[in-house]
Amino acid sequence: MTQPSPPHHLYEDVLAILIGSIHVAVGVLLFRSADIPMGGTVGVAYLAHYASGLNFGTLFFLINLPFYVLAWRGMGRAFTIKTFAAVASLSVLSEWLPTLIHLDHINAVFAAIVGGLLVGNGLLVLIRHRASLGGLGVLAVYLQETRGWRAGTIQMLMDLVILGAAAWIIGLQAAALSVLASGALNMVIGVNHRRGRYLGC
Repeated sequence: MTQPSPPHHLYEDVLAILIGSIHVAVGVLLFRSADIPMGGTVGVAYLAHYASGLNFGTLFFLINLPFYVLAWRGMGRAFTIKTFAAVASLSVLSEWLPTLIHLDHINAVFAAIVGGLLVGNGLLVLIRHRASLGGLGVLAVYLQETRGWRAGTIQMLMDLVILGAAAWIIGLQAAALSVLASGALNMVIGVNHRRGRYLGC
């Protein structure tokens, strides 16, 4: 029988949130450079940014605010605080990285695959430290806990709506690339995050 994992120290959580947020921010930078939308709250913020021209980081931060109430009720204080820190970090990094990295050209398929892998790896780090990037993922988990609906199904349906909006606003090619990116992202999570497979998990 696997022994329960000891809790992470504060400095480990801080480092994990920073590392995870950097991975996600670089992935989002690749997506934005190739005009590839995403699912989830990042996708909603990207579409709002694309349609309005407003600051992506600010939009992402503001869209997440209502979901912290659900996170607090459904997952507790520690999860909510760490999620808030991750969202704030990504909001800052997503606006700061373009001043450090300038991409004149990037192949869209490469951006979709590598960006998806980076975002998936970043999310994996956050998940391992009981944090998330908030938003629609929190809503899906909350509905699963309170209504018994499957979080994965809810998330998939919400992502389909977002991708449908992306196809209408940006175009079918961008939506197809988003599906490719989502596949790469979910492959990272699926292969590396299975309860009981690893020591201490």
